[in-house]
Amino acid sequence: MRIAMWSGPRNLSTAMMYSFGNRADCAVVDEPFYACYLARTGLEHPMRAEVMAAQSDDPETVVQSLIGPVPGGRAHFYQKHMCHHMVDGVPRDWMGAMRNVFLIRHPTRVIASYTEKHDALTLEGIGFVQQAQMFDEVAAAGGDPLVIDSHDIRANPEAMLRRLCEALGLEWDAGMLRWPSGGHPQDGAWAPHWYGAVHRSTGFAGAEGALPELAGAAAELAEAAMPFYRRLEAVKL
Repeated sequence: MRIAMWSGPRNLSTAMMYSFGNRADCAVVDEPFYACYLARTGLEHPMRAEVMAAQSDDPETVVQSLIGPVPGGRAHFYQKHMCHHMVDGVPRDWMGAMRNVFLIRHPTRVIASYTEKHDALTLEGIGFVQQAQMFDEVAAAGGDPLVIDSHDIRANPEAMLRRLCEALGLEWDAGMLRWPSGGHPQDGAWAPHWYGAVHRSTGFAGAEGALPELAGAAAELAEAAMPFYRRLEAVKL
């Protein structure tokens, strides 16, 4: 099985990669289209040079790595993807070969977390619009997309991961609940900037507290993202 997990930034996506990466039967890959995205947008993200040096910026080369042999000969291939990386020139036709899952998180939480690491936020850059569009595309093609909320996973990791595995037709593995601290061999080159907290972790953090307070442009951005979040929230596991 090839699982494409689609999210935006600051959305439990790395912890989910670690969870699946701790299965003995599962290979993982970390944001394989990141260099393609940076090459096409020209954006100056943290550690841009390292990302460009570490990955191919040719979308077709990346696609072939996703639909070709599974690394290590594993039975399953978990692919961590960012929705906003799928810009013009990056094909989506290969998604039909995947089980597509959409990982959502409340926009207020995403924005509050993202601004701690990178202050150049736009609606396009946090992926909510693209996530809803891609969900619709997969559904229209008969791909049976799934939606899972990071808030629910943190509140009850085992129950939600069991539910996800059942929906995928994947055997449950209790190893998904814990992983070694210090990162994963497949971490992207950008990990030193973004992954500090998850590198210190050995499992999912506990339930989240109240929604953070936002003001000004950040609050306006959250309000603009809410309709797209709500659409997918309505069909989540």
